[in-house]
Amino acid sequence: MKKTLFLLLLTVSTLLVSCFKDNDDSIQPASAVEIQEFIWRGLNFFYLYKADTPELADDAFATNGEFIAFLSTFSSPESFFDFLKSPQDRFSLLVSDFTELENALAGITINNGMEFGLIFYPDNSGNVFGYVRYILPNSDAESKGLQRGIIFNTIDGQQINEDNFSGLLSPDTYTIGLATFDGQNITPTGESVELTKSEFMEDPIHVSSTLDINGQKIGYLMYNAFTNEFDSQLNSVFAQFLTDGVTDLVIDLRYNGGGSVRTAIYLASMITGQFTGQTFFTEQWNADRQAEFAEDGVFVSSFVNGGEAINSLNLTTVYVLTTSKTASASELVINGLAPYINVVQIGDNTTGKYQASFLMYDSPNFQKSTELNPNHTYAMLPLVFQTANADGFTDFEDGLIPDIDQIEDYSNLGILGDPAEPLLATAIQEITGVPVPGTRIPFISLETLSESKANSLTYQVMVSEK
Repeated sequence: MKKTLFLLLLTVSTLLVSCFKDNDDSIQPASAVEIQEFIWRGLNFFYLYKADTPELADDAFATNGEFIAFLSTFSSPESFFDFLKSPQDRFSLLVSDFTELENALAGITINNGMEFGLIFYPDNSGNVFGYVRYILPNSDAESKGLQRGIIFNTIDGQQINEDNFSGLLSPDTYTIGLATFDGQNITPTGESVELTKSEFMEDPIHVSSTLDINGQKIGYLMYNAFTNEFDSQLNSVFAQFLTDGVTDLVIDLRYNGGGSVRTAIYLASMITGQFTGQTFFTEQWNADRQAEFAEDGVFVSSFVNGGEAINSLNLTTVYVLTTSKTASASELVINGLAPYINVVQIGDNTTGKYQASFLMYDSPNFQKSTELNPNHTYAMLPLVFQTANADGFTDFEDGLIPDIDQIEDYSNLGILGDPAEPLLATAIQEITGVPVPGTRIPFISLETLSESKANSLTYQVMVSEK
């Protein structure tokens, strides 16, 4: 970026009280008011929806005393943050420990390795069953023999329902009760598996392979998070696709809730390659910041840090698998590519998350600098700009609509990367024109309650490396 936050000179208000101390000063725990001053200062300057909250206006308070009195009316930073958020904001985040958030952004979580979705029973009882989406390699769940498609309906002997699911799944160790699902009925098997969480770093490249379908080379990539620590590995996948002579590509983003904006640019540039320097997306900031900070994201031919060249397939069509949990950076790739190539979306409507954030610390320039306030560890990821593609398309609140509607059948999930897996089979049929036998069997659509990734601090965030 041409502009960096290091150049930022804060001029938000002469009313603000300085809360920063030299590093040599003794550390005193911050008061709620001190933390709330940081929250107000950051949102007043950068918040995308600043105009929706009158208390964030530059002239909202006539005196310093009036401002401090306002801050003092809130009992906690969390309640203050919630008050300042716009009603249209579903995604801004405040955390009390930025180390935990930094780890989550790097793909490090406390995890037992079972990634799952939670689905309501078809009988309208409010009961819930879980289905295993995939298992993380070298995790406790893998060591216990769990696989994609396994159904469970109890935790520690209790039936999962819409009221208790969060509490039941919170402990570091719990036992799932296994069941079967035939499309209508959930039947306990009497078997159970104990799972234990530990610190785990997920490789977002879950499956990558080249399928030879009647001599046609089709690349398949299941990519589960835009984690920039794995950018080189992602680039290596595309190098292999080039070596294999891939002519068609299926990108599986059905469980990808997003992540790094920069990685989204890289992935889009790997899929294409013929649009270097052209606009991938534009930025829309709040009215006060637009002129200074808005900058187009463009297709690139190498990593921005001056490193490796990007391996590009130069495709004119790409097939993308989606669900209702496909969000943020995943949607940025789909939407950003749409003006340039044919993007065939297969699956369900995506989440509808087109806004980006960056991690803000309590320092004068909101970066983790030597002037970081040592008295607390709060940080925030507020929405700071929204994206639009080169055609100006944005505001897709209801998600991106698939070209081919197809939801997952929890009684027949298939094996990820197998040509017979239902969503992949549909993509292969679109590519080759030859139907794959045994797919697209009618089944009842069921309502999703939640998913394992909803417990992550970075759930459905899109982070800009400003």
